[in-house]
Amino acid sequence: MNNKMKEKIKFVCNNCGYTSYKWLGKCPECQSWGSFIEEVQDEIIDNKYLAACQKTSSSPLALDDIKKDLMQRWETGCPEFDKTIGGGIMPGSLILLGGDPGIGKSTLMLQIADSIAKDKKILYVSGEESIEQIKSRSERLAITSKNIFILNEICLERIFSAVEELKPDMLIIDSIQTIFSKMINSAAATVSQIKWVANQLLELAKTTYMPIFIIGHITKEGLIAGPKLLEHIVDTVLYFEGDKFHLYRILRVIKNRFGPINEVCIFEMDANGLKVIKNPSEFFLAGRAEASAGSAILPCIEGSKSFLIEVQALVSPSYFGNSRRSSVGIDINRMNMLVAVLEKKLEYNLGSQDIFLNIAGGISIDDPAADLAIAAAIISSYLNKIVADKTVLFGEIGLTGEVRPVYYAESRIKEAINVGFNTCILPLINKNKLSSQPNNINLIGVKNVQETISYLWK
Repeated sequence: MNNKMKEKIKFVCNNCGYTSYKWLGKCPECQSWGSFIEEVQDEIIDNKYLAACQKTSSSPLALDDIKKDLMQRWETGCPEFDKTIGGGIMPGSLILLGGDPGIGKSTLMLQIADSIAKDKKILYVSGEESIEQIKSRSERLAITSKNIFILNEICLERIFSAVEELKPDMLIIDSIQTIFSKMINSAAATVSQIKWVANQLLELAKTTYMPIFIIGHITKEGLIAGPKLLEHIVDTVLYFEGDKFHLYRILRVIKNRFGPINEVCIFEMDANGLKVIKNPSEFFLAGRAEASAGSAILPCIEGSKSFLIEVQALVSPSYFGNSRRSSVGIDINRMNMLVAVLEKKLEYNLGSQDIFLNIAGGISIDDPAADLAIAAAIISSYLNKIVADKTVLFGEIGLTGEVRPVYYAESRIKEAINVGFNTCILPLINKNKLSSQPNNINLIGVKNVQETISYLWK
């Protein structure tokens, strides 16, 4: 029978993987427009898939027979990175690293490979850059290890052949969107290809106990390119965030089967590569103007890490009829809600004012404890009165103006003490629940936003 008679055309959403046998302009699952890609589904591919599944087999093991040495993590030589992913690299794990183009994903992976390559063999597969480009980057990073091997390849089957021949201890795929398999009759970066390649890499990691890093790009919507199911397949998802106009980079854990999530590691990018920022508070407060109206200091929490950042506000009369609202680094809807609460509870005429809010340093936060610092910065600028020096604020503000408790209060206070601040305004409930009252900082517990403003400007 002619193979073409067995082919079936299907259309797959490249965002969520929804399948339709006719083209649709809008995906009914994820509501995205123009995301359907034509793919060919035939019986030959299905037969190949069944044959491939029959080649591998594994036997059940008793829980007591599992060797513990297979679960010992690898240290990378960067304690901050090891802590972020749960204590080191877990053998047999499939780790996805996502980030914007040019953010430093390849640089990070080369530096990690260099730190591990002292006693382990690393295979770096590049589907985008040539080996000369990688060599040039390695020279800039002063990486000269002989245990790092570079392969310029995009075919999955040839990559597996290289793995079988070299037998590396760790595999890096840069990037998943460029790799294709001959088993799937569709172009690279389509849903079928990404799903198949990711599953094959997962099987390789679990059967050989070889950790595999795969790099994925970020789309304009801020998601890892390819279907969302890619994040469900892997063991760990890391997002590499940052602003191209700032030197810092944040590595954030979104998913981790072998450790906690929402942990972060902060790096500084320079000409020699990425360096861990051990004191983020000092980094983000550098260059802060002394005694300036419209500024408030927030002890922020990212994962389990606490550091201080500056919240800036500018309030000025609006002369064009409609007042403007703008925010950088914080959700503008959150800012509008806080402005409404301040107008209602404190009776300030903010409706006729242009309000601009900024988190200094280019960092973006979604910590609800930022509410109190944001409110203080806005009122400080509106009244043109400074917040007392060496004072930090944190707490969530409700719609009725109450200041609600937040998590990690002791960690926030400890960081403020370490940096040299002597006054902390916090929710009264958090103050009463502290296990011990520190002697080297003045704690002011408040129940509502009115009490906060009254204390700041008596």
